[in-house]
Amino acid sequence: MNKSILIRILVADDHPVVRKGLAAIIDRELDMTIVGQAGDGYEAIEIFREKQPDVVLMDLRMPKLSGVAAIKIICGESENAGIIVLTTYDNDENIYRGIKAGAKGCLFKDTEPDQLLEAIRTVAYGKQYISPVVAGKLKERKNQPQLSDRELETLQLIAKGKSNQEIATILHITEGTVKFHVNNILAKLQVRDRTQAVLTVMNRGILDFR
Repeated sequence: MNKSILIRILVADDHPVVRKGLAAIIDRELDMTIVGQAGDGYEAIEIFREKQPDVVLMDLRMPKLSGVAAIKIICGESENAGIIVLTTYDNDENIYRGIKAGAKGCLFKDTEPDQLLEAIRTVAYGKQYISPVVAGKLKERKNQPQLSDRELETLQLIAKGKSNQEIATILHITEGTVKFHVNNILAKLQVRDRTQAVLTVMNRGILDFR
């Protein structure tokens, strides 16, 4: 944390009402101040570089550049960045990506204000803050078989309705290799067919098909 008495905070969320609500809660605290508000990932990076806040409250799903991508860039430039992921999405993959990208804390947006403030103070002083619910989600994620990058690419194309032959052409691999990837995907996700595989990864947030 900076040597300043106040904990300097950047709020990054694409919803103005959420940003203003968080700012209102924080501004009531004598040891905290808002130094910036961002509506997308690129803006969050720019304000971070300019203001060097002690803590960033980062939404994961934002326009132009996602919160996860913004976290990776910020943490790549500032190893000690104190980022807390705030999300409404309780699937394990979103949480995992935020922490893996470098966030030091994670809370759901329906968290009580007292818990939010506690998390800010904890991260500001260089510690990690993971709520019990989030910790449970992370444990679930670690216990699940991981899809490889190629399997994720294959699954993305399956979701777009591509046949094995079309996937093979797009990825420049043989149709037999595609079938191998598909079988691995079904086994890892413990599903019986391609449709169930797509529904499973949508529910877990492994891929964003928007």
